Amino acid sequence: MTSRRGFIKAGGLALFGIGLGGIPGFLADAVAGTKTPALFKRKKVLVCIFQRGAMDGLAAVTPFTDEYLKAARPTLFMSAAKGSANKPLIDLDGRFGLHPSMSAFETVFREKRMSIVHGIGSPNTTRSHFDAQDYMESGTPFKKGTESGWLNRAVGLLGHEAATPFQGVSLTSSLPRSFYGYNPAVAISNLQDFNIQMKGNTQAVNMTAKSFEDLYDQTSSGLLKETGKESFDAIKMLQKIDSKNYKPENNAVYPNTGLGNSLKQIAQLIKMDVGMEVAFTESGGWDTHFNQGTETGIFARNVNDLSESMMAFWADMGTLQDDVTVMTMTEFGRTVKQNGTGGTDHGRASCNFILGNAVNGGLVHGLVNPLAVENLEDGRDLAVTTDFRGVFSEVADRHLGIHNDKVLFPDWSGKKIGVMR
Repeated sequence: MTSRRGFIKAGGLALFGIGLGGIPGFLADAVAGTKTPALFKRKKVLVCIFQRGAMDGLAAVTPFTDEYLKAARPTLFMSAAKGSANKPLIDLDGRFGLHPSMSAFETVFREKRMSIVHGIGSPNTTRSHFDAQDYMESGTPFKKGTESGWLNRAVGLLGHEAATPFQGVSLTSSLPRSFYGYNPAVAISNLQDFNIQMKGNTQAVNMTAKSFEDLYDQTSSGLLKETGKESFDAIKMLQKIDSKNYKPENNAVYPNTGLGNSLKQIAQLIKMDVGMEVAFTESGGWDTHFNQGTETGIFARNVNDLSESMMAFWADMGTLQDDVTVMTMTEFGRTVKQNGTGGTDHGRASCNFILGNAVNGGLVHGLVNPLAVENLEDGRDLAVTTDFRGVFSEVADRHLGIHNDKVLFPDWSGKKIGVMR
């Protein structure tokens, strides 16, 4: 049976989650009187989006004055010149141009609430999707057997015990490598179905339970038992949330895509105040070997989805924007030279996007040298000039207050580049 305190806390959670205009005073007072942290207490949230397949950073944010790139991509190169037959790139700073299908990003970039890092990547030179993703998610690019992921370690470095099992949440069908480890993390494929997968979490139980009570009773130790009965009361209330009829704030319209739907559900969880501090989701289809396209085509569709989904989420956050930072990542970039089928092959460096009110925005950070052959890695790829760990650690440090790089990214002792204020 649900305890009275559990019901009060979960009831407040449900009322807030379905947007009934705030929590009644008597419920707020009741929650404030409990010994555990209120579930609706505000926390900073880091949202990470993994672009699986390796995004072409040179097409997303193009150094359009580079004549070497223009020669290397005779049918893929895009210009920022106005009045041409094709849609021009969005000139960001006289050197870099944003793909026109990412026009949703222009306003926040001009407002200095988005920063871009170019030339970012892994020091490991593998061009294997699987290996590169594994290294980036573990945060140990030269250690294959690392048990934990960097986001799981980030959860452990937050400086307080988890009040709920939702401290780290992935809106994916299974737990991503980033969340493997000993700290609380769950994967939720869909809030409507509320299916939780625990594979990869060494303290979670790899089982299918008929109910959350069954799962609790069958777990004698580890993550689920430690969360306590009241967390399961909250979970049961979460199951009753009408996520299907959720109405975003500020007339935000999410694309009806996997990424759009995942970010919409992350927004719901943030507003429900379930104790989430690190969120993860992913976007696929970035492996553009064939018919990549320019202003139209598969790449244009993908970057449009990314930008429109992120900006819908940002608008939906409304007054909560100070509490949220969104960061993208991709395992590597694409070759400077296009291939014979109108695409690009596996490369090295790419770029990423960081959205938030505390970013050092309105700038394209990092170093991109002229794309002459002598400046390319292996004579073919945009060189990695910024280690991804330097950016990820700076965002985690500044936004989540994590100040232990030795644990977050073992074996890394590099410099941060100033992507956060």
